This record gives sequence, C-alpha cells and structure tokens, in this order.
Amino acid sequence: MYPALRQQFAEFVQLSEEEFDYVASFFRPKKFKKHSIIIQSGELVNHEYFVIKGLLKTATIDEKGKEHILQFAMENWWVSDYQALMSRERSQFNIECLENVELLYLSLSDKNKLCAEMHKMEHFFRLKATSGLINTQKRVLVLIKNDTQSRYNLLFDQYPLLFQRVPKALVASYLGVSRETLSRFSAK
Repeated sequence: MYPALRQQFAEFVQLSEEEFDYVASFFRPKKFKKHSIIIQSGELVNHEYFVIKGLLKTATIDEKGKEHILQFAMENWWVSDYQALMSRERSQFNIECLENVELLYLSLSDKNKLCAEMHKMEHFFRLKATSGLINTQKRVLVLIKNDTQSRYNLLFDQYPLLFQRVPKALVASYLGVSRETLSRFSAK
C-alpha cells in the first residue's frame, strides 16, 4: 500500500511493516481532474497533501489580477497552505491541478496524533518541514541574487522535466518575468 509514501518515509526514518501500516491508515487517497482547485484562497485549510501522481501549482493573484506562482508540486512532493493550516487562518493561495492528480491527504489532527504517538513520525515531519524551509530560503536567494537568465538556467538544471509539463507562461510567472522575456531565454 502506497509504495511512494513508504519510500518518502524511508528517506528519513525506518518504519516496521506494522508501523507503516498504522501510519498509512491515517492517509486518504483522492483523485482530482486537471484544473481542479484543491485549496481555494479564502478557505480554511484542514489537510496537507502528498502527491502520488500529477502536477499542481500554488499561486496567488495580486490586486491587479496578476498571478504569482509560489510553488509547483509534482510526484513525491508535499503541498498545502502551511501558514493557513497551522494558524487556522484562511488560505492566501489557490492550489490548482495542472494535470490529473492522485494525492494522499492527511488532516492536521491526524498528523498531530501520529507525531504524539510516534517519535519517528515527529522526526520525519520535522525534517521535512526543515527541508521545505531550506528550499524556500534558497528560492528567495535565487530571486534576490540572480538575473532572469540565471534563474531560468537554475530551474531548468534542477527540474528539466518540469519544462515538458508546464506551459511557458506558468514558468514565466514562477520566475517573475513576462512570457516574452522567458521566450528569449528558452530560445537560446
């Protein structure tokens, strides 16, 4: 059951078969069609999601109607509006399926229960959260320190398959540039 989830846990903690079965029993599968919204701005957030199959984007729309993409999430990634989830505030983001998606979702109360009962799970989620924070800091530094060409090259080097799955307009939004600017770099 859920081999991708098992592999995800194995990167940080060793779970026995019984422990994994117990942990997996808290996760629920759900499928969404392309263009479905799994979290909508203004809604309360009750779950975090592990991506089994497909691709999602986390984005916000500014007062001028321009979309700003914070994150793409593909297979074996976790996604949610974590600020809204943890603070019980309303979401600031839309999380939309860019492809047909298969997810496993976990409620905050079940996650807290798992972490209270099993040190291994508390350890896993702490390390995943720390890893996410590190990646966010790296992304901010790339945006601050690098020009557009360098940001494009870094993204392409790190996630070459993303460019086959995401329209150029979305890549441009993620990089904070116009589609026309992106086209100049991708043509080189």
